[in-house]
Amino acid sequence: MRQVHSFAAGAWVPPGSGARSIASAITGDVIAEAGNDGLDVQGMRAYARDIGGPALRAMTFHDRARILKALALHLREHRQVLYDLSFDTGATQADHLIDVDGGIGTMLVFASKGRREMPDTQVYLDGTPEQLGRSGQFHGQHICTPLQGVALHINAFNFPVWGMLEKVAPTLLAGVPAIVKPATATSYVTEACVRLMMDSGLLPEGALQLVSGGIGGLLDHLDCQDVVTFTGSADTARVLRSNANLLSNAVRFTAEQDSLNASILGPDAGPGTPEFDLFIKEVQREMTAKAGQKCTAIRRIMVPGAQVQAVIDAIAERLGKVTIGDPRDKATKMGALVSSAQKIDVLEKAIEIGAEAEHVFGDPEAFAMADSRGAFLPPMLFHCAHPDAAQAVHDVEAFGPVSTVMPYRDVAHAAELLNRGKGSLVASVITHDRDVAREITMASAAFHGRLYFNNRDSMSEATGHGAPLPHMVHGGPGRAGGGEELGGIRAVKHYMQRTAVQGSPDILTAIGQRWVPGAIETSDKPHPFTRPFGELALGDTFNSLSREVTLDDIETFAHFTGDTFYAHMDDDAAKANPFFPGRVAHGYLLLSFAAGLFVQPDPGPVLANTGLDSLRFMKPVEAGDSIKVRLTVKAKTPRNDEYGEVRWHVTLTNQDDEAVAEYELLTMNAY
Repeated sequence: MRQVHSFAAGAWVPPGSGARSIASAITGDVIAEAGNDGLDVQGMRAYARDIGGPALRAMTFHDRARILKALALHLREHRQVLYDLSFDTGATQADHLIDVDGGIGTMLVFASKGRREMPDTQVYLDGTPEQLGRSGQFHGQHICTPLQGVALHINAFNFPVWGMLEKVAPTLLAGVPAIVKPATATSYVTEACVRLMMDSGLLPEGALQLVSGGIGGLLDHLDCQDVVTFTGSADTARVLRSNANLLSNAVRFTAEQDSLNASILGPDAGPGTPEFDLFIKEVQREMTAKAGQKCTAIRRIMVPGAQVQAVIDAIAERLGKVTIGDPRDKATKMGALVSSAQKIDVLEKAIEIGAEAEHVFGDPEAFAMADSRGAFLPPMLFHCAHPDAAQAVHDVEAFGPVSTVMPYRDVAHAAELLNRGKGSLVASVITHDRDVAREITMASAAFHGRLYFNNRDSMSEATGHGAPLPHMVHGGPGRAGGGEELGGIRAVKHYMQRTAVQGSPDILTAIGQRWVPGAIETSDKPHPFTRPFGELALGDTFNSLSREVTLDDIETFAHFTGDTFYAHMDDDAAKANPFFPGRVAHGYLLLSFAAGLFVQPDPGPVLANTGLDSLRFMKPVEAGDSIKVRLTVKAKTPRNDEYGEVRWHVTLTNQDDEAVAEYELLTMNAY
């Protein structure tokens, strides 16, 4: 029998008093035990705060992102271990790809976003500086810095790997240590994943700990620097979020809980259309993947009244072809529920739904007679003919392969039924009608964390109704818990404190490691294009000579480019325009001249111009005006061992020192 350990304060702790037995979902045999009532959870918190937190905060976002990437690649190399263990959770090999590979992929996305979208510093700038004084010597800037506590992740049984990694990745990227508490039923898979990560030697001491079993009184000792995230039932979430200490200390609490997700077949998507076939495929997949034990699975199926029977027949036909059995068998398409207790719960919930809906597919009693081993159930489809009068179909979630078809009269009625779920993680609409998509969005977006639209145009690339992606937020209002996870860098900021800092441009430059206009400029060094990446400093500035813009320049540029817009070619027409005093130079002519004024033409550290951001034209330039350029190093971001990205603040001024254009130039510079 497997002994599922905890990892506390740098040591592996075996099960002890209070340990619970864990049965195989396939055979019902006891295969492991987990839990230890003597675990020093307060000591774990102190270890995370005193050892893990300082070690992580000493790193930059890029340092942490590199660790995430290395961890993900290490897990990918050893994932077979996780596959082999996961079969006893009832999951098939296809389910492993969702859990194990999905978790690894999520970690890689956060690693990539950390390098591309976050600075190679320890302070994240949230937005641009706000000028708060007239002269430009008093600014404000929102920043995000890591919380100085610990993130406690309490996870559900259905995704023992993905459920952990999708929370741990943004937590570590933020610079916060994590204590992971998986559901006991599948904790042996999570423990194996944590062992792989710890054995890699990639994580700093104290960055990650594991509680296999109960968390004791840990919630009673958290404070404003800590975070609690929970995935599971609404009842458990209610108990956790009402903890007196969490309330009195305003401890951040995020819940992802019960969700009666729904899918709508658009009124345009009748039998014979690509959308109809897609809809049936999506429903069948969501009912059977992970044996329906997905927080995003489709629980309610809404179809035009005239299509109800066609939909039931089509879904039943696909469900009838699903092979249910031992997930280790390659022919199996749907495995078991995670435990006999979960099987009993699903059957009880199905009875409640059946009081309002006709059972049209999947007889659990007949199935049990055919195969009574383990926690197996067939997919069960119901039909609720009168959804307006029903209650249970909109309130009761059977967390298994159970879903209910219900008719709608029109799009407004479909949206009304959708919203009867009182908040969900995801709702999907299969339609090729853009107006239907917009109507549903306006009527229902406020009730859902994600709206998934799919049709013949997107179906070859779409990832599926039930696939949370690390790029997009995962969570939902109301009964779904009211929280958010994932969503790219948004997820990282959940573990950071947003602070408004105010001060001079020099102060803000020093804090954010990003030059703020008005801060000190250094212009007594050699041309910045002649100096390698490592020698450039924030505020290094090049001031160009002036160049007069002539009428011949304007006409030559117009004819050469084909841009003969009247403001450049017709003086009377230009004067009639409220923005121009007469014929003016092209904005892109000015940018071209600016490049000629600041470029150092010889081969050197500048490897490439990769683009520009935030371009603004502030004042027209007429023939006879002169322009000059100020080029200042605004930010530096290493990209690899050979080169880094330099962000330059560029300002064009005229002969009266009035700003005529401003933008940010991006170059790749060699070390």
